[in-house]
Amino acid sequence: MSGSKLPIISSERADLLVRQDKELVWHPFTQMREWMQQEPIILVSGQGCWLTDSKGRCYLDGNSSIWTNVHGHNHPRLNDAVRQQLERIAHTSFLGFTNPPAIELASKLVQLLPRHTLRKVFFSDNGSTAVEAAIKMTIQFFQQNGQPEKTGFIAFENAYHGDTLGASSLSGISTFHERFKNHHFSVTRVGSMQQLDSLNPCRIGGLIIEPMIQGAAGMRVWPQGMLKGLREWCDTYNVLLIFDEVMTAFGRTGKMFALEGEGIIPDLLALAKGLTGGYMPLAATLTTDRVFEAFLGSYKELRTFFYGHSYAGNQLGCAVSIANLDVFEEEETLLNLQPKISFFTDRLKDLAQQRFVREIRRCGFIAGIEIGDTDGSPFDWQRQMGSKVCHAARKHGILTRSIRDVIVLMLPLCVQKDEIALGISAISQAIDETCGT
Repeated sequence: MSGSKLPIISSERADLLVRQDKELVWHPFTQMREWMQQEPIILVSGQGCWLTDSKGRCYLDGNSSIWTNVHGHNHPRLNDAVRQQLERIAHTSFLGFTNPPAIELASKLVQLLPRHTLRKVFFSDNGSTAVEAAIKMTIQFFQQNGQPEKTGFIAFENAYHGDTLGASSLSGISTFHERFKNHHFSVTRVGSMQQLDSLNPCRIGGLIIEPMIQGAAGMRVWPQGMLKGLREWCDTYNVLLIFDEVMTAFGRTGKMFALEGEGIIPDLLALAKGLTGGYMPLAATLTTDRVFEAFLGSYKELRTFFYGHSYAGNQLGCAVSIANLDVFEEEETLLNLQPKISFFTDRLKDLAQQRFVREIRRCGFIAGIEIGDTDGSPFDWQRQMGSKVCHAARKHGILTRSIRDVIVLMLPLCVQKDEIALGISAISQAIDETCGT
């Protein structure tokens, strides 16, 4: 077990921070009345796969700090990249200007993919905006390609593509998105690839999917061959295929990108989260020459892509992203990950025998552990059993978060086998203690 070398803050300062947090701060996806009745964990430092709180307690980072951290916290290579770039400049406008880190990062991303496929990189700042860019590229592409009627989108049930209005329009989790539906654009939602055969594709411009596995749906794995079938359907009906790899990219499925699972190249690829190794907000939407060329013309033709963000191409984010990709090569991260995935899989099989575990869904180094009653039935969602298990797991040395009654386990790729075993054991103990009472 490893913690930070930084000093722990004083109890007086910690108490002040707790009071100020409860008085002033509004946390995402958090019921604040319950939050204000609890003692929050104040995270102050991290090292490798471990996080340290204000009281000096150490926890395994069980969901990679909301699916972002790749090579661990305080990685010297990534730290140095930020420091070196900071000595030059932190940020300048990317609207009508450019900078070396953004150019170099775009080159690295393109080189990770098969030649002559996704060759254009559009930067933004998070997963939602990467998807928003893909939405708007699709709509404007068909407007400028003589098919302005192709404004519709197909998305999958229980999908999650972000929380901005465009991205949430494509999402299909009622708890998150139902209350905003009157402000969403219309989307054709399907539950399986077979349902596509009954649709009229004439007005459909784009089809979006989280490849290989749906994240916020509770880690639902797609059947093999799904991506190939979608690619064929989109090619047949001139529909742009969009892969949302905000969660799945950068080693999570065992490969750099989930699209490598079936060797399928989309027309648009949304990246974020692990792009910077979990260090900074940065996103990218990659696309083809075909899509890009539809936006070329004279100024008076108004074919410019009318979308952008103030922090697009941010130098600090791009610099640490370059270092993140360098570490994949230098430390042979993907090669070294394979035996860890095998060990992870074996340990999860043991956990699957636990009496309150209904099902474990796994894809590469991602797992969703669904809990329920001993008769196989789900718990009443209002009991918040998943959340209670995660809370109980803290005293066993792991921090993670549930999706309803699915415990997410998505560790940084640098984790060692003994740490994997510790994390799974901690979750097992927490399940038994929480569900067995």
